[in-house]
Amino acid sequence: MSRAPVLLLVGVGLAACAGHSVPVSQAPVPTAPPSAVVTRTPDTVANKPDSAAVAATVRSEDVEKEAVRLFGPEGRDIVAGADDTDLPPTFDINVTSYATNRRVLAYLEFFQVDARDRFAIWLSRLSRYEGMIRERLRAKGLPEDLVYLTLIESGLSNSAVSRARAVGMWQFVSGTGRTYGLEVDPWVDERRDPYKATDAAVNYLSDLVQRLGSVYLAAAAYNAGEGRIQRGVRHLPGQSDSLTDDTFFQLADRRYLRRETRDYVPKLIAAALIAKQPDRYGFTDIPRMSPLQFDEIRVPEATGLDVLARLADTTTEALMELNPQFVRGVTPPGREVTVRVPRGAGTRTAERFDTLPATSRITFVEHYVTRGQTLSDIAKQYRVSVSLIQGANPSLRAHTLRVGTRVVIPMSGRTVPGASWKSATADDGARVAARNDGGATAVAASHRVRRGETASQIARRYGVDLDALLDYNSLSRDSVIKAGKVLRIPPSGRSSKNQSE
Repeated sequence: MSRAPVLLLVGVGLAACAGHSVPVSQAPVPTAPPSAVVTRTPDTVANKPDSAAVAATVRSEDVEKEAVRLFGPEGRDIVAGADDTDLPPTFDINVTSYATNRRVLAYLEFFQVDARDRFAIWLSRLSRYEGMIRERLRAKGLPEDLVYLTLIESGLSNSAVSRARAVGMWQFVSGTGRTYGLEVDPWVDERRDPYKATDAAVNYLSDLVQRLGSVYLAAAAYNAGEGRIQRGVRHLPGQSDSLTDDTFFQLADRRYLRRETRDYVPKLIAAALIAKQPDRYGFTDIPRMSPLQFDEIRVPEATGLDVLARLADTTTEALMELNPQFVRGVTPPGREVTVRVPRGAGTRTAERFDTLPATSRITFVEHYVTRGQTLSDIAKQYRVSVSLIQGANPSLRAHTLRVGTRVVIPMSGRTVPGASWKSATADDGARVAARNDGGATAVAASHRVRRGETASQIARRYGVDLDALLDYNSLSRDSVIKAGKVLRIPPSGRSSKNQSE
């Protein structure tokens, strides 16, 4: 059987280093068929200033003023006796002018006290993506410290979903995501892809800065929408055409913005202050996650991530972390896509894939139970036995199937029925609906909270991770869950390692 060759691309998640990131270059590396290989390798950071030049610069009068503003009178002593390791941080967004704003101070306290555990997790994730994000912001001519928007948007969680159904690290709603080039469909949700979502966010922020003329107004518009900010500006007395960062605080003081937006920039400033000097704010011994390093292969047809993980000699969890955009754990049918595999495994995985029979590419599919459907009906639809389904779903109760229950259908060695591929639909990329051959509609698994029931009990009942359940419903461990509230249940096994808040 002839197959299209699999293209291998080698990539690396760029590491953060004192605000610098590693540039990449591209060069073709010839290998034997069937895989065409393109390697992207890191170069060294160029034009790094020597320590003497840095020391001379940071001891300038302007920096002394900034140090006093940040640290009080002792700031002069800090600068006077500073070496390269203890100098006050510098920012490319206007942090120092607003560091004592009451809302900034309130969020400094909030992050250190009420949200301390969560913020520590966010700081740990930051090191995984910071270099990549800074490099892309810099390439677009934007302040690199806008990287800290990811802390307040999602805590750098690719699986985060807000009440407004904004998704991913950069919290795009589906419409804006598609406007900025992100694919959102039942199989692929690139809002969850940290690399593509960052490209979209950088382009969006660049447009907002150009139209509004201020970084902080652009940040507020990222949260509330450009129209709301422009309407607020028109209400400002004596407002000229020249908008500045201070315009945001004028809007906030006059309550022309929703509370969430009034607090958005202060949260950004507070997050930046802590992230630049975590030890000063008591965040010591934060475990730093390493930047992701990966190869990329081209996969021409629907293939389970578990199958690709086996070909790459890694775990399914590791491949899901590298490819959170594949929301069903399967690459989409009928089109070629790029899949990330651990660094060094690309060529091996591509070669093994080329010899893999088509019937072995899918080992399971997901099915969501529709009204009136029985286990026998489901088995007939997928041409498998009832006992095979029961073996793959040991907690499934055949006689009490609930509408929306997720059922894993083993398909190894079988051809997936075409109607099953066509049946899968979703709302904004979430796994929320499916349509079977008979036309019945299934909704996503959900649970109405009973009196006295806890989130932990619900998570155990559905066999999902507690943090995944909370994250899926934009809740925290401190949230009060009232009786009658409907919780959406994430598909089991889809919680992302190191992504719980």
